Amino acid sequence: MKQSLQLKISQSLTMTPQLQQAIKLLQLSNIDLQAEIQEILDSNPLLDSETSLEASSNETEAQIEAQTDNDIKQSHSDEKDTTEQLASDKISDELSTDTQWEDWGYVSQGVTSSHHNSDDGNHFEYQGETSESLRDKLQWQIEMMNLSEIDKTIATILIDAIDERGYVQTSLDDVVAMFRSDNSESRDLNEENIVETEEIEAVLHLLQSFEPAGIAARDLQECLLIQTRRLEQQDETHKLAEKLIETQFNFLSSRNYRQILKNMGINEQQLKAAVEVIQSLNPRPGNQISQNTAQYVTPDVQVKKDNKGHWTVELNNASTPKLTINSDYASLIKRADNSKDNVYLKNNLQDAKWFIKSLQSRNETLLKVASCIVSKQIGFFEYGEEAMKPLVLNDIAEEVDMHESTISRVTTQKYMHTPKGIFELKYFFSSHVGTTSGGECSSTAIRAVIKKLINAENQAKPLSDSKLANLLKDQGIKVARRTVAKYREAMSIPPSNERKELI
Repeated sequence: MKQSLQLKISQSLTMTPQLQQAIKLLQLSNIDLQAEIQEILDSNPLLDSETSLEASSNETEAQIEAQTDNDIKQSHSDEKDTTEQLASDKISDELSTDTQWEDWGYVSQGVTSSHHNSDDGNHFEYQGETSESLRDKLQWQIEMMNLSEIDKTIATILIDAIDERGYVQTSLDDVVAMFRSDNSESRDLNEENIVETEEIEAVLHLLQSFEPAGIAARDLQECLLIQTRRLEQQDETHKLAEKLIETQFNFLSSRNYRQILKNMGINEQQLKAAVEVIQSLNPRPGNQISQNTAQYVTPDVQVKKDNKGHWTVELNNASTPKLTINSDYASLIKRADNSKDNVYLKNNLQDAKWFIKSLQSRNETLLKVASCIVSKQIGFFEYGEEAMKPLVLNDIAEEVDMHESTISRVTTQKYMHTPKGIFELKYFFSSHVGTTSGGECSSTAIRAVIKKLINAENQAKPLSDSKLANLLKDQGIKVARRTVAKYREAMSIPPSNERKELI
């Protein structure tokens, strides 16, 4: 063994902080990007936004205007005649020496009074938001009832067991077991604290009388029964609907109407009217109360047709502020100065320049990729989903001369505003299926055709997956029955037996 010195040449990619920042900005959604920009603006004094500059300019103009108004008022006050002075002296004698004009509701023009503004009461000012969860709504209704402490405890346990749909996800025996377990661990055993199943069931029925209707049910059948029994109108049709839920629920679930007609001895018109009542009920009453704050999508790019009939793509500049370098702070930087303050300004100036450059690079890449997508999917913008072409990330990567991973970052959580609606850029990518002519068809286009066929079907005799596959074959699209089933399920469309309806 001996020591030796070897020379080796190799290439490696070093992720500089600037490159990491550019990649990070590229994959941020519009909302996250706005938060990132605001964070940088708060931490870097060398960076300014156009909005903040306009606000500063408006504030300066307001100050100058207010000062000018004061000067004019001063000049007018010097020109008052003797009569006005005597009247003023008379008024001042009648008032106490510490009385201010603001106390009597007068405010000088051009000068803002903070006391006056505080009492102004802007009714259009945003006062924040409040959101009430399903649990809060039910708990509030419990507090309005005159219940014993044990019943309130039972009600709280049951409310905590209600899922977002509005169904109780625990059995009454489990609740009884919880109370017995608590009593066994307690030193002061009291027979009054022993809870029976009947008492828990009574509290459950009380919860089922709360709003929204159908809440606290243990299954779908009970949920629908609760709602039918609470309907204001109780005619023969509504009574039949309740009876169908109670005795023919399995046949209703499978849409076996023929068996229901046989079992109940009714005609099709009676059954149809009762089924319409049942379909008007809410199978998920808990969803009526929003559990989450709505999230609004801000499009990153906009697509529209110009006067010449060409589709144009442009960035949504309104969603992000335009950033600039703060000239006041930048002018304080001195080249030969190595003081702590000067080094701080230099570093922040360099960071500000890199951030602006990274943001500009992000916008250019996003615009380039979006423009390429539009050029590839002109058929969609002209004719709709059925004209969508097969498209994968590699197709765009080769077109714009970028890596496939970069295209993936650009198209994730980025949205395009079009005349047909707002779509995520990922929406325009889809796999392909062969056609009888030897060509290719987009899976998105196939789903659109399947949806169109189902919407136009005879609801008394809905199309099966095999029939849909044959109809697609007639249009030149080769697709298997299981593929049709997969696409149908992806669109949340039930199978043919569940789509069947009465005439």
